[in-house]
Amino acid sequence: MHAPYASNPENTRGRLVDEEESSFRSPFQRDRDRIIHASAFRRLKHKTQVFVEHEGDNYRTRLTHTIEVAQVGRTIAGALGLNQELTEAVALAHDLGHTPFGHTGEDALHALMVPYGGFDHNAQAIRIVTALERHYADFDGLNLTWETLEAIAKHNGPVVGELPYTLAEYDARHDLELHTHASAEAQVAALADDVAYNNHDLHDGLRAGLFSDDDIAQLPMIGPAYARVDQLYPGLEANRRRHEALRRVFGVMVEDVIGTARTLLAETGVQSVEAVRALDHPVVQFSDGIWTELKELRGFLFTRMYRAPTVMVKRTEVAKVVEALFPYYQQNPLHMPDRWHAEIKAAGSETALARIVSDYIAGMTDRFALQEHQRLIKGLEVSK
Repeated sequence: MHAPYASNPENTRGRLVDEEESSFRSPFQRDRDRIIHASAFRRLKHKTQVFVEHEGDNYRTRLTHTIEVAQVGRTIAGALGLNQELTEAVALAHDLGHTPFGHTGEDALHALMVPYGGFDHNAQAIRIVTALERHYADFDGLNLTWETLEAIAKHNGPVVGELPYTLAEYDARHDLELHTHASAEAQVAALADDVAYNNHDLHDGLRAGLFSDDDIAQLPMIGPAYARVDQLYPGLEANRRRHEALRRVFGVMVEDVIGTARTLLAETGVQSVEAVRALDHPVVQFSDGIWTELKELRGFLFTRMYRAPTVMVKRTEVAKVVEALFPYYQQNPLHMPDRWHAEIKAAGSETALARIVSDYIAGMTDRFALQEHQRLIKGLEVSK
């Protein structure tokens, strides 16, 4: 039973290209399934979360992160009476636009693209699902419902000011009402992302030896979790102790989002998804207390993990890969695969060509980018 403020697939605003809907799947279920079967979704398995994909089999990749976000999102959506299929679809699509090498690759590509409109991974996700996936006879992209596209574009809040060109181009054809908040389902996906990466980055940082259990036990929320485990299970083996503590931290975050959202939804009295969009604030949030504690955790992770010396060395190395491939393809665009050649030949300007190159590089996996760099750049250096 869905709440009155949930998104109802029977009331969808539809798709840009009209289609006959499925007799056994809702429009949001169909969106979810199309995302799962997309080429860009499969490539997430070889894209960096924090550690470069080949550095260890037990570290999270973009794909495992995405699956965890979807699991958390469905749990929260179910507790709030929201549409779980829409929440899941947004969660599964939210990182499709990421470059190889995570935020390092994005930073490098954005710097190269500044003269041509820049690069933004959230906007690139919209480009992927509306243009770059080319498998269907009647349309480019996945032809997702308006609600799913709106949620992908705005899951982090209204998009105001100068729009990324990729988002502006699509919004001009299909108004996503970027100035408003998105549905509660989209807001859940955004908070599920926060819960998932705060949790798994602790796991991965500990596994990598960047900090210890004793280090993180000094942090609010985490220290009490370890203390509770020690009280319940004295002398527990170290890995089990860690898991038991961190799953409690995970539970605290999820329960806080559910409790805070229930309070906000009751206080606002919203009775429709349109009323949720019309508010001047999100209805799915962390409480002030947990948000303060999470900011301290994020500061710790930034210093001890994201900017750890060993991670920074790898960041420098992989940034150079993107920085070398981009000008190479600008100068040798027909060295890109054949399926890109028609667009390349139709490009009427340096900007248009740069944007094609950006689309190609952004779609690469870590492994493929490293292979292409070895083949095209290092091979060229050796031949000289």
